[in-house]
Amino acid sequence: MLSRLTRPQALALCALPVVALLATAVFAPLPFSVAQPGMTANVLGSNRGTQVITVKGADTRRTSGQLRMVTIEATGPDARLTLSDLAGDWFRTDRAVMPRDAVYPSGDTLKEIERHNTAQMRQSQDAATSAALAYLDLSPDKVKVTLKLADVGGPSAGLLFTLGIIDKLHGDGHGGDLTGGRTIAGTGTIDAAGKVGPVGGVGLKTQAARRDGATVFLVPRAECADARGSLPKGLRLVPVTTLKNAVDSLRALETGKGSVPGC
Repeated sequence: MLSRLTRPQALALCALPVVALLATAVFAPLPFSVAQPGMTANVLGSNRGTQVITVKGADTRRTSGQLRMVTIEATGPDARLTLSDLAGDWFRTDRAVMPRDAVYPSGDTLKEIERHNTAQMRQSQDAATSAALAYLDLSPDKVKVTLKLADVGGPSAGLLFTLGIIDKLHGDGHGGDLTGGRTIAGTGTIDAAGKVGPVGGVGLKTQAARRDGATVFLVPRAECADARGSLPKGLRLVPVTTLKNAVDSLRALETGKGSVPGC
């Protein structure tokens, strides 16, 4: 049959399967999610009308400045994203296209994911409380800390929760604030011993922090390179590995004495 067609006709006929394949690729759902800078919250204050940190069994102090935990927002696990949906996001610095499995565990339902994130947040809060009280040499049998942050899951606010507890109970240890009156943001997991761990998404989190007024960003040292990649102007990175390291850096920023590490 092809021998009876003109050359242009034959080429057009042969191209049809390729066009159909390309059309399918463009409009077929792909296993990716798109993340962007999310909300931030001052752990020294309130969020949605509820105090983030409350303490019983010890006096708390009035604080100035802010300690802002940061988040990223991602398309849901059930979102059907196509190549045409993702094309523009590949080239934006305020978006990140990531494999869905890197954002949501494969095979989990939305409810399972929510339960998992809630459990991680609860564990993070427990570790933050333990790390802060141990740092201040306070007994958990006498001092009770409650942490509440609506609609946020995962462990990445651990470091900021810990610093918030310390600032409310002890400040810088000399009558001042850990923040020095600044808006400090940051991210990082924490364990009961005060070790800070990486969390992912720091490039987007720095943008959320700067958008909401932060001038200093505490970042797990292992993620310095990722944080530098799209660092907003006016935001200073301070790498940390432990709670003591973070407190010492904040004190040095406040007093102007001592060295403050950089990425």
